[in-house]
Amino acid sequence: MPSAEFGQIVESDFKPPWWARNPHIQTIWPRLLQRRRPVQLNWESLDLPDGDFVELAWTPRPSDEKGLVICFHGLEGSVKSHYANDMLAEFNQQGWQAVMMHFRGCGSRPNRTLRAYHSGDTGDALYLLETLDRRFTSLPKVAVGFSLGANMLLKLLGEQVNQRFIKAAVAISPPFRLLECANSIGKGFSRLYQRYLLNSMCQRLLHKMKHFDYSDLSLDEEKVRSFRSFLDFDQHITAPLHGFRDALDYYGKCSAATFLSHIQTPTLVLHAKDDPFMSPSVVPSSNELSAFVRLELSKQGGHVGFMQGTPWRPRIWTHQRIVNFVRPYLENGQGTFGVAE
Repeated sequence: MPSAEFGQIVESDFKPPWWARNPHIQTIWPRLLQRRRPVQLNWESLDLPDGDFVELAWTPRPSDEKGLVICFHGLEGSVKSHYANDMLAEFNQQGWQAVMMHFRGCGSRPNRTLRAYHSGDTGDALYLLETLDRRFTSLPKVAVGFSLGANMLLKLLGEQVNQRFIKAAVAISPPFRLLECANSIGKGFSRLYQRYLLNSMCQRLLHKMKHFDYSDLSLDEEKVRSFRSFLDFDQHITAPLHGFRDALDYYGKCSAATFLSHIQTPTLVLHAKDDPFMSPSVVPSSNELSAFVRLELSKQGGHVGFMQGTPWRPRIWTHQRIVNFVRPYLENGQGTFGVAE
């Protein structure tokens, strides 16, 4: 049974420094100016049942096998993303092994099928969890998701109510309501984030169009280059490629807020009201949370930001918060690792 600390929305302990109270500084500074922490990675290609694959980036095997952390990155992210690299380095420093699953096409190679990934694509993550459960049967496991990966993880937990693959989960800056987020990121300064991410998505698609036949979608280079918003991309690409009626159908069926009340895995959600990728209206109410979900909400923090320290030596507050949360779930048992070195 969950303890009294779950099933509620509480004020976060995070407090931004004087120089980083702006949400855009919180969001951009770590990406552009923070030095990446060193971490060694071992790569694995995991074949999927439909003939495609995902790439896994593993931290080194620790001498004292305490637990495994499974991570999921954000939109157009990878292990090279600042939040991913440094979080894996933190887990490695704690003596835990960690693995980051790259969504289809987000690793070092294009994926093998027409389809790609999306905010509610839980199938590949579930297959990974099943695979890791077979490899490391007795090893405690937790999962951590960032942004799009956080939305996906919350949806997976809400769908797989009785899952026993992971003992606990953390979701950082999830886009709880996808339609509202798609509308919010198209306004004001936030349009720059949309433009950057949309350009990456379109370039990836244009590259794949050289090798795959997208004629069923009536696509050509001119049409792809005409997309101006996530809604455009999701209407013409995400929805038809992944079996949704249209973008609104996709947003409605894949928004994490719909699944929060069903979750029965101890889950910590970290979110900032000033997240520039979305408006405060996306934040769920306490009656939308199950008794296993704790939402720690801060007034400031940006999108996957939560930066403290000085401009010259910034540090990310979420690292220690996540470590403190997952430690009890990881260090109460032993297991055997099975990843090839």
